Amino acid sequence: VMANVSVITVFVLSGLNETVNHRSIIFFLSLLCYCTILVVNVSLIVIIILDNSLHEPMYILLCAFFMNGLYGTTGFYPKFLWDLLSPVHVISYSGCLVQALVMYSFACSDLSILALMAYDRYLAICRPLEYHSVMSKHRVTKLAFFCWLMPFCIIATNIYQTSRVKLCSSHIDRLFCVNWSIVQLACFPEETTINGIFGNVTITIYVLHGLFIVWSYLYLIKTCTSSLENRAKFMQTCVPHLTSLFTFSFTVLFDLMTLRLALKDFPQMLTNFMSIEFLIIPPIMNPLIYGFKLTKIRKKFVCVVSFKINVN
Repeated sequence: VMANVSVITVFVLSGLNETVNHRSIIFFLSLLCYCTILVVNVSLIVIIILDNSLHEPMYILLCAFFMNGLYGTTGFYPKFLWDLLSPVHVISYSGCLVQALVMYSFACSDLSILALMAYDRYLAICRPLEYHSVMSKHRVTKLAFFCWLMPFCIIATNIYQTSRVKLCSSHIDRLFCVNWSIVQLACFPEETTINGIFGNVTITIYVLHGLFIVWSYLYLIKTCTSSLENRAKFMQTCVPHLTSLFTFSFTVLFDLMTLRLALKDFPQMLTNFMSIEFLIIPPIMNPLIYGFKLTKIRKKFVCVVSFKINVN
């Protein structure tokens, strides 16, 4: 067993084994998807940064949200596209840990930013007189950074614990590295007890994030029904947040089902799609939802596109 432990320097990703006949189509669709994610997210980030009228708390949070989408997808797509062109699908031990760190911290950061957005909307609608003193630009910027740093540190702690586990296999039945898949390769299951504890604490923290978001919006819905003005404000700014939350929750829940329940009877292609939904749907849908729904961003985007067309 110890001999096996010493030779594991790379992991074999076997998630693509059943896609040999469709790799060119999957490569084209994946590249198109990644390019779309880059274009829509970068466009909105640049619009928000360059337009002083958008330097408001809500748009600063959206900018952080889009940046996080770029961070997470960059941790997946370049390697995935390379694997589609390569006859062997391997990743170094350290590369696998880094990818797991990026995937998990991206998902957790999304939830943290959504929680901060929910609090922002609560203050804006329910306590408007206090809003600008509590949610200043400087404070929101620091909070947005904290919403990325805290999940990063939490997940880094989980990954560090995983790196201490002795492994007896290099076979990961996934398209990319995730912490749980690495832990399952442990030589001695009793060694993974601490990993289980850290994992459950992490899940609890982010379930509480989800419950806070749900409670916030239920409270907002209750508050907004009594005022026509608040109802309009809710429809304008909160509906996109709720759509993002449901999209995120649905896609991550599917991934957790395939990961934790080990759905062996599912076709590999379907399992693969379910595992990467959170890297396809939210990073494309979120900027489109906010871009079309929020009037200021939509007008600015139309102006930029119109200017480019006129120049050409």
